[in-house]
Amino acid sequence: MAHTPSTAKGRNTRARILSAARQVFGRDGYVGTTMSAVASEADMSLGGLYRYFRDKEDLFAALIADTHEELFQASGNTPHDLATSPYEAILEANQGYLTHYHRNRDIMRTLVEAASVEERFRDYWWEMRNRHIARFATALKVKCGIEEVDGLAVDDLAEAAACMVEQSAYVWYAQDRLREATMPIDRAARIVTRIWYNAFFGGETPPAGRGSHPGERYATADA
Repeated sequence: MAHTPSTAKGRNTRARILSAARQVFGRDGYVGTTMSAVASEADMSLGGLYRYFRDKEDLFAALIADTHEELFQASGNTPHDLATSPYEAILEANQGYLTHYHRNRDIMRTLVEAASVEERFRDYWWEMRNRHIARFATALKVKCGIEEVDGLAVDDLAEAAACMVEQSAYVWYAQDRLREATMPIDRAARIVTRIWYNAFFGGETPPAGRGSHPGERYATADA
């Protein structure tokens, strides 16, 4: 079992280990990371590391423990009501998601890899995405009275839209070293929001600074 520190020194050591683990996992990936490499990065003995974490899986689980909740909260922190200002609400949700994803892009990239080789992390990733999908689909039904669009179930559309944002974030930020140019978060948020808004509410994207409503139509804003 992983050691749970009860002293300030122990908590500081654990924090140092997690900081070192973030560097190693981000550099070497999940498969390539070893406990000895983390111990070396943390400037401690391998035996000392095992007093805090029982294995690599345990260490990575601790590293991503808060990321899910933080990502969920970041993508739901909007003062706008989806029913009355859907474009603004969706834009702010996407902005929060992409900002947090970018901040934790090394961890998110490693999580995708870990999910392909460890059932525990596959289930964790699945839980993360389904939580986001369920929240948006429920909001559309309860707040906006939208059960389907053009005969297509809202739940299925929400899943597809969420996959689009997730994969876009992965390409733009988790694999940013492969890109020739950086994708600014503000622009990324407008791109994915344009697709979300048109898919669920129809019409063109409202100009920045103007309210929006499912029944209204606006000129397309520059992306």
